[in-house]
Order: sequence, then structure tokens, then C-alpha cells
Amino acid sequence: MNRDTAAGKFDQLKGKAKQSVGEALGNDKLANSGAVDQVKGAAKEAWGNTKDAVHAVAGEAHACCSTKHSEAKQNAADRAHDVREKITSTAQNVKNAVSDKAEAIQREHKHTA
Repeated sequence: MNRDTAAGKFDQLKGKAKQSVGEALGNDKLANSGAVDQVKGAAKEAWGNTKDAVHAVAGEAHACCSTKHSEAKQNAADRAHDVREKITSTAQNVKNAVSDKAEAIQREHKHTA
């Protein structure tokens, strides 16, 4: 509950009391003033509830975006890791193939020499 909601509830209670006292005393001005306070309080409370709803939706949207951002960041990190692994694996395979070929050439050279 925010300040507007609390102030609205208070104004409504104050207005009910003023209206009741005004009606009991036959004072239309006081009773009408109480009714005005109740309307004003209801408007303040509605405004406060609206602000709370907007903050809740904005908070959820922010949390959702943060989660999606974190997921995207993790996915990118995972993909980068996979690419690095593939590159290093390919380099290792090329090195092994070249080494095997070089050893085969050396063996053939020793047999022919």
C-alpha cells in the first residue's frame, strides 16, 4: 500500500465521520463536506491502487527482461565455448594428421635410403 492509498482510506473514514456527525446535528454543510471527503478519498485510493498495479507490472516486465537477458548471455557464452572447443579440436586433429604424415614420410625415407 502506498501513500495515496493510505491517504485515500483515511479521507474516506474522516468523511464518513463528518457526514454522520453532520447528519446527527442537522448540519447539512458538515454532512456534505463529509461526503466530499469520501469521494476525494475514494479517488485517492483508486489512484494509489493504479500506481501499485503499474509498479507491479513494470517490476514483472523488468524481471522478465532481466531473465531473458541472462538466458541470452548464457546461451551466447555456451555457443562461444562450443566454437572454441570445435576450433581447438580441429587444430588438434590437423596437428595429428600432419604429424602422422610427417612420420610416414620419415619412415619411407629411411627404408629407401
